[in-house]
Amino acid sequence: MLKMETHIRGDVIVLECAGRLVFGDEAAAFRQRIKNILMGTRKIIVNLNGVEYVDSGGLGTLVGTLASTRNQHGEIKLVRPTKRVADLLRRTRLDMVFKSYETDDDAVAAFGETSQAANTPKPHEPT
Repeated sequence: MLKMETHIRGDVIVLECAGRLVFGDEAAAFRQRIKNILMGTRKIIVNLNGVEYVDSGGLGTLVGTLASTRNQHGEIKLVRPTKRVADLLRRTRLDMVFKSYETDDDAVAAFGETSQAANTPKPHEPT
């Protein structure tokens, strides 16, 4: 079973997950929760510290929700995937797609850095 709890950190929503992210009801509930969160913010942190198992359906759900979020000009950042989940992300090369952080604070700060980088004027190149 997948347990999910949300916390608000400014304009970022932290979704803490515990249990298993697997094909079926768990994946469907995760997708629905992300969809609901997207109605309020485009900045989402998924804390995977309590997730002990992800199957191929769960992995597909993570990728699908990331794609949906990015299509709405949002971003999902992962926090503290367990060793088992981190190994799975590495083996499937999804560690190159998802940005992972050690703490919620690090991920929240990274959203600020992304916003600042987008708003920083680029130097003019000589023509």
